[in-house]
Amino acid sequence: MPEYTRFAVYYAPEPGPFADLCASWLGWDAARGMPAPHPQIAGLPRPVTEITATPRKYGFHGTLKPPFRLTGSRAALEQDLEALAARLCPAEMPGLTLARLGAFLALTPTGDTAPLAQLAAETVRALDIHRAPPSEAELERRRKARLSPAQDANLVRWGYPYVMGDFRFHLTLTGKLTPREATQTEVALRPLLTSLLPEPFRVDALCLFGEDHDGSFHLLHRYALSG
Repeated sequence: MPEYTRFAVYYAPEPGPFADLCASWLGWDAARGMPAPHPQIAGLPRPVTEITATPRKYGFHGTLKPPFRLTGSRAALEQDLEALAARLCPAEMPGLTLARLGAFLALTPTGDTAPLAQLAAETVRALDIHRAPPSEAELERRRKARLSPAQDANLVRWGYPYVMGDFRFHLTLTGKLTPREATQTEVALRPLLTSLLPEPFRVDALCLFGEDHDGSFHLLHRYALSG
């Protein structure tokens, strides 16, 4: 069994045209564990390989439980993750929309996202026994982002600032862009995505991802939400 330096629990789309396009856009197919050729898209402000450099290694995903180092065995994590998925219900929203989040572009869900936030919070809580605490160097690096008091408390308690009340589900598509670059990228990318965005958008599985020694994440298993 391959060794992974960290694990995470993400949303990832089922195989199909939407998943294929987003993997190709980023240049990394986490489900296949291999690079994906970028699509040819006119009108981008920079080469797509530059625009997607930051999110590429993570693969196309929405974070539910952020990456963490294990305290115990992968088998124990998988057992608890399977049990968790068996008691949690899927979260459904009307769809996804292309949006700007600060300096980057992402897909965000439309409609009421409270059930999704509850799903993520329970995933963070239930699996936290498997998470090794962050090092002092990791804490210091995170705190350079000028965290709010609530975010700092999340960092100390859960190992990541943007969980619980600060959780905002999104599927990252780019690294940091200038406002002009963001506009140009959005105009170029939107026509490709429009016909493929899922309606409704359902988070119906917990996907276990592992980070390899090169820093790329792989989709290891999909656990259907059957509660």
